[in-house]
Amino acid sequence: MALRDAEKCRKHLDRISSALPETTQRPGGEKGLHIAYVVRKKTFAYFTVDHHGDGRLALTFRAPPGEQVALVASAPDRFFVPPYLGHRGWVGLWLDVPVVDWSEVKEFMIEAFRLAAPKRLASF
Repeated sequence: MALRDAEKCRKHLDRISSALPETTQRPGGEKGLHIAYVVRKKTFAYFTVDHHGDGRLALTFRAPPGEQVALVASAPDRFFVPPYLGHRGWVGLWLDVPVVDWSEVKEFMIEAFRLAAPKRLASF
């Protein structure tokens, strides 16, 4: 995992989140490499770099009931149950794979945003 790959992924995620109303970012983690994507104080996704030494790039996001199980079962090489948030139904998506489908990532982020945002914002 190269830092430039992390920056490339972050730029993609930043473009997606900047198109969503009232979305902000909150850096965190060691060296500020982890990013929380937030709408009105509610986090809807995280970008993580080498989370707890796993050596991976990932997006963790809110998902509707049942989606976590379906996604992980359908493609366990791409999706995972994230630590700390997995018990709440959140889904992890590896971003350090050879090809990332950014349109799919966008759909997941929009859906996660809608789950966290107030109804007025969620219907943008």
